[in-house]
Amino acid sequence: MSYRFKLTNGNVILNFSEEYHHRSIELIESDGFLKLLKAFIAKGKTLGNDAYVYLHSCNAEDNELANDLQNMARLLLIMNVDELSHSYPQYAPYFRNRQMFYNVIERFYLFWRRLQRYAVVFNDHTQTGFQNVGFVDAQIQFESLILRTYRQIEETVMGYQNRVYRQITAGVNAGLVVSRVRSVLPYEYRQLDPIPVIESVVVHPPFITYSKRNKRSGVFPEVKENPLEDKRFDPENWFCYPAKVGDLLAFVYFHVDYMAQGITLCNLFELADAEEYRNRKPDIVYVYGYEDGQRNECFYQDEENDIMVALLSHHDDFDYFGYMKKMILTLHNVRKLNQGELPIHGAMVEVTLHSGQKRNIVIMGDSGAGKSETIEQIKGMGEKSIREIKTIYDDMGVLSKDENGQIVTSGTEIGAFVRLDDLDAGYGYKELDRSVFMNPDKVNARIVIPITPYREVVAKHKVDYFLYANNYDNDHDALHFFNQIDEALDVFRRGARMAKGTTTESGLVESYFANPFGPVQRQEQTEVLLQDYFKAMYDQGIKVGQVCTRLGIPGSEHQGPKEAAKALLSLILDD
Repeated sequence: MSYRFKLTNGNVILNFSEEYHHRSIELIESDGFLKLLKAFIAKGKTLGNDAYVYLHSCNAEDNELANDLQNMARLLLIMNVDELSHSYPQYAPYFRNRQMFYNVIERFYLFWRRLQRYAVVFNDHTQTGFQNVGFVDAQIQFESLILRTYRQIEETVMGYQNRVYRQITAGVNAGLVVSRVRSVLPYEYRQLDPIPVIESVVVHPPFITYSKRNKRSGVFPEVKENPLEDKRFDPENWFCYPAKVGDLLAFVYFHVDYMAQGITLCNLFELADAEEYRNRKPDIVYVYGYEDGQRNECFYQDEENDIMVALLSHHDDFDYFGYMKKMILTLHNVRKLNQGELPIHGAMVEVTLHSGQKRNIVIMGDSGAGKSETIEQIKGMGEKSIREIKTIYDDMGVLSKDENGQIVTSGTEIGAFVRLDDLDAGYGYKELDRSVFMNPDKVNARIVIPITPYREVVAKHKVDYFLYANNYDNDHDALHFFNQIDEALDVFRRGARMAKGTTTESGLVESYFANPFGPVQRQEQTEVLLQDYFKAMYDQGIKVGQVCTRLGIPGSEHQGPKEAAKALLSLILDD
C-alpha cells in the first residue's frame, strides 16, 4: 500500500504506516485533508446544498475553494476571525455571514463522519508514519486529534466555547493490522500472493454500515471452469481475511469498496492466526468484488488442488453482507458433503438444567424461518427455570458421526446474522457495544453479533432433538414429533417456509432440505446422506419433529416464537 489516503465508494482508508498525524497543523496541511475538502465541495455542487451555494458566492472559482478552506483552517488555529480577515483580506468574504461559515464547518464535519473510516498499518513497516505507538492507542489519539481540531476551529468561528461536548466516534470506525505473508497457495493462485493479509482487527462500536442492497437473491451456481483463471489483482485495492469456517480455513479476498463487509467478517468467523495459515493451503478461496464489469457469481470445485473456489463481481446488486456470508457457507457445505457430512441450515442450543443434565436442540430451517428468534425467546424465558442456555451455532452447522457412529453436530460461525425486525424491541440497543448494524432504518435490518467462542463452535456435540422450523403453519401445535422416518423426511426435504423479506422471494416457497447453500446444487449427493443420517437419528433415539414459529404469519411474528420457545422449554423440563 503506497497510498497515504484513499477515498473510494464512501470509504476512507488511512494508511498509518505511511502517514500518522500528531498535531492539528499536520492534519490540516495533509494531502488527505485537501482531497476530503475537494470531495465535500464536489458533493455539495452535485446536491446544490446551502453550504456550496454560500461558498460559491464567496469565490466563484470552484477549483480554488478547497485550497481556500484548507488555508483558512490552518490560519484559524492561530488567529480569530477578525485577525484573519484583516491580515488576509482575500478570505474576508467567507466571514461576511459568520453563521453560514459555521454551517459550512458543521456540514464538512458531518460529511467526514458519514464516511466509513478505516485505519491500516503494516506490522513490518517502521520507516515513517505510525511507528512505536500501539495501534489501538494510535486510533484513540487520532480520534482525539480530529475532535480537538474540529472544536478549536468551530469555537474560533463562533467566538465562544461550547458548554456541552459529545465524545462521538469521530476518528476511524475500524482498524486493520496487515502483513504480506507468502502463503502456500498453489501456483495457479499466485496472483493472490501480493494481497495483504489481515492479522488483527479493531472495531469502534457502534459500527453502522449501509449497503446498496438489503436482500440476497437466488442461489449460487456451480461452474466447470475455475473463475479465477487469468484474473489479475492490484494489491493496493484488496485485503485478505483468513477465516476459520468451522474446521476449514478460508482465504476471503475483498475489494476496498466493500470494506464494511470485510470488516464485519470478524463478528461472524474466527480470524485465523498467522501460524494457522502460514504453512497451510486453504480449503476455500473466495474473491468478493472483482472488477470485471460483469455480474458473475459462481463457485467451482478445484479437484486437482483440493480447493473450493468462488468469485463475485464488483456490482451494486451484490453490495450486501448476505453475499459475503452465504457464498462462504456454500463452499464450506459442498466440501463437507464431499467428506460425507450433512450440512444443516439451522441453529443449535445447549440447555443445562439445574440438575446438571444437558439437552442439545438443533432447529433447522431456511432464512426467515424463525430459528434465531425462537432461540432468543428460549434464552429470555428460561432464565429462571434452567441453569444455562448456550447458543453453539446460529445459521449453519453440520451433522457428522463420531468414531462410534453416534450422530454429533458442530457449527461454522462464532456469530449470528440476525434480523432486527423480528427481535424484541430494544434488543439491538442492549448489544450496541459489540454489534455491527446493517441498514438499521430499513426493512430486513440486521445485526451481526459474536455469540460463541470458536472452540465450542467446532466441538462435537451430541444431538437430543432435531427440529424443523415451520414458520407458515397454523394447523399444528407449537411442537410435535414425527413417528415415521418418511413423514419426517418429507417435511425436511421439502424445506417450505413463508418468505420473510430476507431474500427477494415472496409467499410460500420451498428449497431442498431448506439449504440453498450446497445441498440444492448437490441434491443427488445430499439425498444419499439425508437417508443415512435420518435413519441413524431414529436408530439412536434422537427425537425428530417440527416447531411452529409462525414467524411468516402476519400478526404472529412475536407471539409465534414465544409460544414455540415455551413449548420447547416445557418439553426439556418434563423430559
